[in-house]
Amino acid sequence: MTRMGLIASGMAFTAGLAALAAGGFAAPDAAAPARREAAAQAGSAPASLEERARALMRQVPLIDGHNDLPWAMRERAGYDFDKVDIRQPQPAMHTDIPRLRRGLLGAQFWSVYVPASLQGQGAVTATLEQIAAVYELVRRYPDTFELARTAADVERIFKAGKIASMMGMEGGHSIDSSLGALRMFRQLGVGYMTLTHSSNVPWADSGTDEPRLGGLSKFGEAVVREMNWLGMLVDLSHVSPDTMKDALAVSEAPVIFSHSSARAICDVPRNVPDEVLRLLPRNGGVVMVSFVPGFTAPAAAEHSRLQRAEMERLRQAMPDATPAQRREAMRAWFAAHPEPKATLAQVADHIDHVRKVAGIDHVGIGSDFDGISSTPEGLADVSTYPALVAELLRRGYSDEDVKKVLGLNLLRVMRDAEKVAARLQASRPPSVATIKALDGEPSTSR
Repeated sequence: MTRMGLIASGMAFTAGLAALAAGGFAAPDAAAPARREAAAQAGSAPASLEERARALMRQVPLIDGHNDLPWAMRERAGYDFDKVDIRQPQPAMHTDIPRLRRGLLGAQFWSVYVPASLQGQGAVTATLEQIAAVYELVRRYPDTFELARTAADVERIFKAGKIASMMGMEGGHSIDSSLGALRMFRQLGVGYMTLTHSSNVPWADSGTDEPRLGGLSKFGEAVVREMNWLGMLVDLSHVSPDTMKDALAVSEAPVIFSHSSARAICDVPRNVPDEVLRLLPRNGGVVMVSFVPGFTAPAAAEHSRLQRAEMERLRQAMPDATPAQRREAMRAWFAAHPEPKATLAQVADHIDHVRKVAGIDHVGIGSDFDGISSTPEGLADVSTYPALVAELLRRGYSDEDVKKVLGLNLLRVMRDAEKVAARLQASRPPSVATIKALDGEPSTSR
């Protein structure tokens, strides 16, 4: 039982003693059931809110837009699930099967991320290795995970008591400017592609790089159209506002932001500005609100900015230092400048804002677990999703609205993308466009 649950139980026990002291057992109160229901709806009974949250999560799959477990497995164990067996508790990570079960996760887009420092065939190969890790995850734990490619798959797997497992490529550098590579990744089951990561690609501007194109190039538009043809979701997390707007103008299917929050609340380039949120109702897309502290809390965002500035200062002041020496210097900096905490309530604030500006049909959840070094208070790992759902109920979200945030919005996006793909595939073959033909000789992404 939670601390609040113990408090509530204690209050009830005290009230019972008072009734006995007043003259024995209290007479039945005909209005009590109505008052209890009103109190629950008003969010005055924390234990009941979590019970309601869990009940809703058993009806509709919670679909998380982004989890970096595959890269964590690469870094920690070279993809060896014997070395890091997630059937057992893994306290050094955010994700393991016991906590996934406690958190009632229904479906996951596993990120098959590779860093933007990898380019060309190196990026393609590393992405394939990430995909192989997801296949191994499903093979190794078939009672827990099953691959999903469609909305119907997600619903079927969820009803079977397993976690529907999808994949998202985190950056267009993974396709090396090749529509053929894009199509083959879709054949392997990749469900979305983030158009850029932290650096520009030759055909799209990133939100955290110097703008070079002012959005999408002609080949970038062709990439979006081919993703529509394939039924692959266009993910606009990480991209610049101009790229967001260009993609929204081109895409015939709803887009997603797999792990972004509201820029009006936390003004960082990784978040979605209101001018873009206002475009979502026409497109039908969904912003899957992240748990990244630096995208959630303004104080944490400022700490991240100061951290980057210190890293740059050290790079210039210590040009001959080893990586270990720089890490030690940064450890000293962190000791003197502890990171401010983000909170579960602040994550809910971002969900509120997206709902207010774009509408309840355009918000979801994209944690970024195992891709972040710290988490908001109250959202420590994959076991804590019910606490966030309970917070939405406390704020007055109806059961139907909560179901939309959990997964109904994303399932609608997937179904719409499948319909668009069926229509486009009936009208034209796959594109044979090349970046050279549309944009000229490709330049580097830097």
